[in-house]
Amino acid sequence: MRFVDILSISVSGGRGGNGCMSFLREKFLPYGGPDGGNGGRGGDVILEATPDLQTLADFEHRRRFVAGNGGHGQGNAKNGKSGGSLTLKVPCGTLVYSEETGEGLADLVEPGDVFVAALGGRGGRGNRVFASSLRRAPRFSEKGEHGDDLRLRLELKLIADIGLVGLPNAGKSSILAAVSGATPKIAEYPFTTLSPNLGVLFTDVDAVVLADIPGLIEGASEDKGLGLAFLRHVERTRLLLHVLDLASGDFEGVKNDWRIVREEMGRYDAQLAARPCAVVGNKIDLRDDMPDFEGFLSRVAGFFDSEGFAFYAVSALSGENMDLLAGKIVDFANSRPRPRGEARLFASVPVETEPNSRSRGARHKVQVVPLPGGAFRVLHTQMERAAERYDMSQSENVARFTRLLRKHRVEELLVAAGATAGASVSIGRVDFDFHPDDIDYRGDEE
Repeated sequence: MRFVDILSISVSGGRGGNGCMSFLREKFLPYGGPDGGNGGRGGDVILEATPDLQTLADFEHRRRFVAGNGGHGQGNAKNGKSGGSLTLKVPCGTLVYSEETGEGLADLVEPGDVFVAALGGRGGRGNRVFASSLRRAPRFSEKGEHGDDLRLRLELKLIADIGLVGLPNAGKSSILAAVSGATPKIAEYPFTTLSPNLGVLFTDVDAVVLADIPGLIEGASEDKGLGLAFLRHVERTRLLLHVLDLASGDFEGVKNDWRIVREEMGRYDAQLAARPCAVVGNKIDLRDDMPDFEGFLSRVAGFFDSEGFAFYAVSALSGENMDLLAGKIVDFANSRPRPRGEARLFASVPVETEPNSRSRGARHKVQVVPLPGGAFRVLHTQMERAAERYDMSQSENVARFTRLLRKHRVEELLVAAGATAGASVSIGRVDFDFHPDDIDYRGDEE
């Protein structure tokens, strides 16, 4: 499966079912009271983290997800069924952003972490809800509300305990295969690894996850080479293993390779410089081709010791010292247990109790916005929601909506904004022609 770690999707909560306008009619009760049931609530779209996935490739060919609509209310006080929620599985380490604003919404780290990405719409109320001592026979009901409709950007930052970093062709994939038994693509040319590979090293305490991060080059923090596409995958690691190629036997060249990777990681995220790090010198099986290899190796080990980093000389090809390296990795993992649920890059947004409030925003003041062609749009949260709920084919709902417009002095505001008789006015999903004191409403009849 192709590795995909960033993409955008659209999610929509289900629409709430319509409320019913009905009156009880029985053989011996020909003029019974209102008995219209409520519509069911629309289903939610939920993202859930699972360890069974390591990529976002499942979303590559389907980008639109819609939850189930709520059932309509019926007579005899029968409420509609709630719409079915839709749960989308994503890899652990998935970050969720708003495509429109760029705001971080959720960071799904641990298996089972969930985020309600799109809330379903509230069901419309049936006419029996509106019955009172003063209104005994309400002849109106409400339509169900639309659910949230959002564009989300999903970004995967792998959750691995150990991250193998280094320049291209340093042997990171070979070390991953030798330590964990993983089978990444390995060849003697740069950028063999075009996507992160994962391996697992089992210990007596836990399973240690290792990630082979694609090779970095100078300027990676400025998005050169593979650039930022994979630098983010080292952010969550507990230990970095910096793999260096010792095949050249050039002490200054090895130091320069070390400097390039350290500087690029520091430019990308200064906190990476403080991350626990060990250095692995690979390809010591080629010592016979190097004059004074032991002296060269001693200088390299002395340099990293003076820098405060543990150094291990190994050969992934022959297996020399690989058991020692695996043991050190196990010791580190046992001494520093993986934090559970604390590695989030930002907090998840709590589930909101009021459907659609996130997407609509909190608009308390009436705003009139002129549109091209002499049309106008009225912005106000309460009126937008009322326009969506009220069934304008019912005369009592038209009267209720008219009273709401007058309460907020919408007619006066439209006139002040330049609206003339016959101008098209939109409130939420409802359009009507503007006629002062004689409003002709055309409701959304979906």
